[in-house]
Amino acid sequence: MEKVIIILFGLAWGSFLNVVIYRLPRGQSLVRPPSSCPRCGKRIKARDNIPVLSFLLLRGKCRSCGARISLVYPVVEILTALCLLLLYYQHSLSLHFFASCFFASALIVLGFIDYFHQILPDEITLPGLVLAVLYAFFRPDLSLRQGLIGAVAGASFLLLIYAAYYFLRKKEGLGMGDVTMMLFVGAYLGWLKAFLTLILASLAGAVVGLFLLYFRKKDLHYALPFGTFLAPAAFFSLVWGERLIAAYLSLFRQ
Repeated sequence: MEKVIIILFGLAWGSFLNVVIYRLPRGQSLVRPPSSCPRCGKRIKARDNIPVLSFLLLRGKCRSCGARISLVYPVVEILTALCLLLLYYQHSLSLHFFASCFFASALIVLGFIDYFHQILPDEITLPGLVLAVLYAFFRPDLSLRQGLIGAVAGASFLLLIYAAYYFLRKKEGLGMGDVTMMLFVGAYLGWLKAFLTLILASLAGAVVGLFLLYFRKKDLHYALPFGTFLAPAAFFSLVWGERLIAAYLSLFRQ
């Protein structure tokens, strides 16, 4: 029964995250006005605002004007539910479960906003950093010192890349939003998982970059939203990071 509740709540919570993803970069209120069609402006009724189900029943179109509804909406809802379910399997209904749910929610919002707008809002990363530091007082697996070291280590690494790229190319290669995001991620994950996040995100970014370079004919100046790679890498590190790091370290003990 708890799993069903987690899934249903995750779908509903994902619907709210869709609101944040759409409105926050546009400087709009997250609570008013009620949800409406971006094309015709008609208010979306409750029956048409049921996560995933309404999208399927409406066949991905607005009931009023027939405009297509972005596939991003059900994807975010399903993704949120799956992330919460994974965290439930790992931590059950504990304080760390709820804290990790908020962390994962922030990652989803940051990843999608960066993909669509190439920004990582301080309204998410800075409060996330503060909450991650405060949470370190209550968690048994990561001390305040480890959290602060993780924040500084992750952000410093990106700052070095930022400085080196600017020195060589005389222009920004990374945005400062990536740095503040790594402050937040490092404070919650600690320095080992923060570096794992950077490694995984860099590898994924390199693969996608090569694909775009050779198959989509993009040039070397094409900018990839790095936060979109940091977000899933950070979630992977959160859920499976300890096992991956332990497996890697065991290679040197044989």
